[in-house]
Amino acid sequence: MNTSLEKAHTSHNDGLSAAGFDTLSEVFARHLAAGEGGMAFCVYRGGKPLARFYGGDTVRMGDAPAPGTGAGHRWTESTMAVLFSGTKGLVATIAAILIDRGSLDPDATVASYWPEFAAAGKQDATVAQVLSHSVGLVYVDPEPSSDLRYDNRAVASILAAQAPLWAPGTKVAYHALTFGYLAAELFFRITGKSAGELVREMLSGPLGLELHLGLPETLDERLATIFRSKDYAISTFLQDPERRKIVDRMYGNSLTGKGDPFNSVDMRRAEMASGGGIGTADAMASLYSQLAVPSSPVVSAVALRRSTATWAEGVDAVNDRPLRFGLGYELADPLGTYGPVTPAFGHSGAGGGLHGAWPDKNIGFSFLTNEMLAEDQDRRAKDLLGALARAV
Repeated sequence: MNTSLEKAHTSHNDGLSAAGFDTLSEVFARHLAAGEGGMAFCVYRGGKPLARFYGGDTVRMGDAPAPGTGAGHRWTESTMAVLFSGTKGLVATIAAILIDRGSLDPDATVASYWPEFAAAGKQDATVAQVLSHSVGLVYVDPEPSSDLRYDNRAVASILAAQAPLWAPGTKVAYHALTFGYLAAELFFRITGKSAGELVREMLSGPLGLELHLGLPETLDERLATIFRSKDYAISTFLQDPERRKIVDRMYGNSLTGKGDPFNSVDMRRAEMASGGGIGTADAMASLYSQLAVPSSPVVSAVALRRSTATWAEGVDAVNDRPLRFGLGYELADPLGTYGPVTPAFGHSGAGGGLHGAWPDKNIGFSFLTNEMLAEDQDRRAKDLLGALARAV
């Protein structure tokens, strides 16, 4: 067990009311005390911090640290962690920028940029259907060998030849891993650059943010070690055993298997656009806050409205979970994923991470952790967002 000293956290009130900040601090401390790892919750407005909390440890007591990261230490503002599917929010932002520049048309067919994608009846599938998780390619068939897992272009070529599970656009289902392969290949066909290069050139570089898709070795020591709670599970809404087999194919045991790919050196060097992003909570909150302001330095208001409109919604055809998607962004849903404020957009990550924006309040937020909890057991981000809504 951790001692009370090890549960201490640091906090900074950069502009909230004292009462609102104290309530947030109490919620953060309560969830920190109940866990075994570390976490951060940051709130920004217009690129400036509003409230920040950091606590716990970068390695669970008794666990070995991830390769190359060195000994565990207190979670601080410089601590980075794997974003899991929070990475998709970065991809959605790149897509919005390309749409803003006129380089990408969501209504165009994928094949107009990527001719090979027209195979197996996908000639009419649109860019929007890829970005809104309705294209029907929820797993890779045949499953790529382990040596190809991090070869984005090789896996994309398999998907290009593959038949969809349904007519594109007729159903919606979360494309957990394939979304990244598809989006990265689209970006490459348009720009000639990898998704990692685009993150550096469009987001982390010009905005000065600690965000990486392909982490440099020199930053390894700042990386928290991810671990799963003993009751961790995925797709907790799903009861159908046949569709559970589809989920197993979708994830390929990347989240629940005996291995530990999310802490591997290979994963952090790869540019996995579905879940391999790495960053700080400050960086993610700042990014979303800069998207949320009326005159965003990242993307025009017109392009952002288009990207955060509802392009697909319904009950997930595989997972039985209610979904709403823009062009890569998750949107406020019936489950209250983004708190009690609407409109909202962003993207969640496996195990509890959540990053997003409340545009009507010019607010960006990020909850980042190394302790993975099952969705049906995890109230950390929900409780923090509930307290934040009362404070702003």
